[in-house]
Amino acid sequence: MRIVEHPILGKLEKKKKIKLWVNGRQLEAYENEPIAAALANTGLKVFHRTQELNEPRGIFCAIGRCTDCVMIVDGQPNVRTCVTPAKNGMRIQTQKGLGKWSVKK
Repeated sequence: MRIVEHPILGKLEKKKKIKLWVNGRQLEAYENEPIAAALANTGLKVFHRTQELNEPRGIFCAIGRCTDCVMIVDGQPNVRTCVTPAKNGMRIQTQKGLGKWSVKK
């Protein structure tokens, strides 16, 4: 579900559609919308799981202050998806715990 007409902002302009890969599944999004908004639109609500209790986390503050929306984006863990714009072809994964950093050689 997307907001297409806002009571204050009026009718929202159409944006370019792009493709995202989320946990191996291809999804449509709008270019530069927050990743979290695009995922929420598809019904995805669990973005990462806590390390100790494996509890689900998703959008909470939606302004980049908390870490409930962190995911692995293009191989980089701990990306705050609520403030990260979606780009065509991004590879996004649900994160477990603190995420593992890869070492570049």
